[in-house]
Amino acid sequence: MKKPRARGQMITEQPLSFKVTRLIKNYIMIGNNFRHFTGWLLLIFLISNCSNKEQGNFSTLYFEIKIDDKGFITSMKNNTLSPHREFSPADKPSPLMCLYDGEKQVYYKPIKAIFNEAENAITLDFSNGSVAQISLETKNKYFKFTLESLSQSEGIEGVQWGPYHTNITNLFGEIIGVARDSSELVNYAIGMLALDDNTLGGTSETKADAAPFQYIIHSPDPSIYPLPDSLHEGQVFTLGGDGINDVAFYAHKEPYFRIMYGNAATVDDKGRISINYQSRDRTKKREVYYSLIPNMAVNTPNHLEVQPLPGIDYIGSSIALWGSPDSLALMDVIQNIVLSEGLPYPTINEKWVKDPSAFVPDAMTHGGLNDSIISYTSQMGFKTISMYDQGFVRPDRGNGGYIDGSDFERKPIQLSSGNKSHKEFSEMAAKYGITIGRTTITTALAPGTKDASPIPSDSLCYQQKRLLVNSISPDDTLIVVDDPTHLDEIASWEGHAENLNMIKIGKELIYYLGVSESKPYRLLNVKRGYWGTKALHHAANDTIYKLQVTLNYGYDGLIPNMELQDKIAAYYADVCFINGLGYYDFDGQEFLFNNGHGYYSAKRFFRKMFERAAAHGIPPIRFTGATLSEGSWHYQSIWNVGGGKNLYDVETREWGSSTSQGKDLRDVTYANFFPVGMGRNFAINANSTVEQYSHIQAISVGLGTTYSLELNQKEVESCPQKYEIFRTISIWEKARSANAFPRNIKKLLVDPKRNWILEQGENEDSWILNEIKEDKEKIQFILHRNDNYSAT
Repeated sequence: MKKPRARGQMITEQPLSFKVTRLIKNYIMIGNNFRHFTGWLLLIFLISNCSNKEQGNFSTLYFEIKIDDKGFITSMKNNTLSPHREFSPADKPSPLMCLYDGEKQVYYKPIKAIFNEAENAITLDFSNGSVAQISLETKNKYFKFTLESLSQSEGIEGVQWGPYHTNITNLFGEIIGVARDSSELVNYAIGMLALDDNTLGGTSETKADAAPFQYIIHSPDPSIYPLPDSLHEGQVFTLGGDGINDVAFYAHKEPYFRIMYGNAATVDDKGRISINYQSRDRTKKREVYYSLIPNMAVNTPNHLEVQPLPGIDYIGSSIALWGSPDSLALMDVIQNIVLSEGLPYPTINEKWVKDPSAFVPDAMTHGGLNDSIISYTSQMGFKTISMYDQGFVRPDRGNGGYIDGSDFERKPIQLSSGNKSHKEFSEMAAKYGITIGRTTITTALAPGTKDASPIPSDSLCYQQKRLLVNSISPDDTLIVVDDPTHLDEIASWEGHAENLNMIKIGKELIYYLGVSESKPYRLLNVKRGYWGTKALHHAANDTIYKLQVTLNYGYDGLIPNMELQDKIAAYYADVCFINGLGYYDFDGQEFLFNNGHGYYSAKRFFRKMFERAAAHGIPPIRFTGATLSEGSWHYQSIWNVGGGKNLYDVETREWGSSTSQGKDLRDVTYANFFPVGMGRNFAINANSTVEQYSHIQAISVGLGTTYSLELNQKEVESCPQKYEIFRTISIWEKARSANAFPRNIKKLLVDPKRNWILEQGENEDSWILNEIKEDKEKIQFILHRNDNYSAT
């Protein structure tokens, strides 16, 4: 039996009356009485869609599209204004779906579309003879498209939704796929979201489903940031530095150098933004030539045989396509899609982690003494302590999640009154509503851990698989292989660490470096029994696995295959449950891409971790990490990577005074409706002042940022103003949580030249915001709790 589907809503031929249009515009711009407004607009939407219909025209509350008889979207309009504003460029119609032949590396576009109103379905014929059946459900605030079937699919590796071209040239969200014009004049956004794990932000041609990490040229406003004659829109540049030092990646302070963390949105040579999602058939064998930073010599790609995943293909791929006023997009539309479609919805303090009123900094330990850390954190109103000075948690399933021993006998957290285990310290923090957390190396299987050595798992990810030509004894170093192809490639793409170049035969790890150029093809510089494994006898025709690995600098490890990765995800949830943790910093988060499944791998990892946490009955795990991707966007709460003057310099009041990292990451997160990160920063010391933290909090609230506040107990105690600083931060955080800052005030707060003081008002739900001028004049604003979310 087919599941019931809503009918496609057709556009009324009659425009909304001038009075209604004017009222809608005023409500959107002002953002007041929001719940009343949306309910009233829904009534208009339902009434208008009972009028004359035209095949191929569909509308939601805020958005209308037209799909022509060839299967192209030829119109995308803001239907909240009259006349409706057009966002589809006349010279670039958008294919509803494309098919991708991975072997030929070609796309097939639709050539014919038939609409079946009774079935609420669209049949698309493609230039290669394939026929797709697509269901369309028109929701109040988005369109839901689902691929139900595809005939003549031989050779079709993937399907791509779009690209959907727009004439928007302001902000692009390359992680979640959104084109935004945030200006007061236009105030509109068009975006997409995947509704299943195997539909990913990006294009079908993306190698290993993780887009290259690089710069693209794009001016968000050419009148303010004109491009020099030597540059053009859409031009690509590699990162800065030597390819190893991640801080040096961020090398361009110019506002038109935009760093890329995905390709769900791209720009053309006119600066116009297009968005796209794709889904791949993962059931079949394929090889990719992959590096996350392919344009840097030190990070050149490696050939990787990608593990087939039974049952994971593109049939059932589903997206939400939406358009709305930009000021309403996150909390009204995107949140509605997430809730309606059952997408991940992690919360903190009973609020969605994407809700700007839920943004809250975290405390980060430094110096090894923790007597007062919980007290400091509580006084500022923070909810999490990152035990950063404890080093890495390495995934070791051998300990069963008991990172301090089965009886919690290890006491790594130092207090003057007696050291504590994680469980003991977490119980102390929980009395104040505070969770604790640790930094991990994600899926890097380090030497000496259960799945790496001395007995390596049989569920490791490998780059290449070959056969042993001759049998070898435990002492032999002459290892002959049947095929040398790609075995000369060193370790992994990330730094090509020579000491991690190894193979696995049976239960033995073997180091080598290089392969002979002529038959018999033998591995060079062989070291048997590597990483503490036992040198064993191996028979002719035994399988040789060239292993996929990580990099050096304390991250040394092997990469698991997908089944083992699932177990490691569950392990991290177990660690939280057993030891009382509620937070992780996933350093090395990019390792999730190293199996060749890219953003799908990340989605699957975090889904498994969250599902296991839910089974334990613990809250959603708050986490940051080394990167942000479409695979982690729904699950990830914050992104406080890096720190100090590279992110935000409170002394010079600029985003990144030493590198462009602050500017780069600010622009990425803001465009993708994600909390901006200010990194590990703003350590309280003897010279810290209240004025500094008033400024930090003003920027944080105005732009929507979080940060990890470094707390060294000895340094904090040396600060004469520490209690006033705690109180100042607390007042700002309480007002933020109360959603007390309207949109017009936030725009003032982001100006680094302004100085602010926030004081408690006449009751706990009111605040007095004073702007302090150079002549000591005060400009005063009275703020109040706002439980009805308005446009922000």
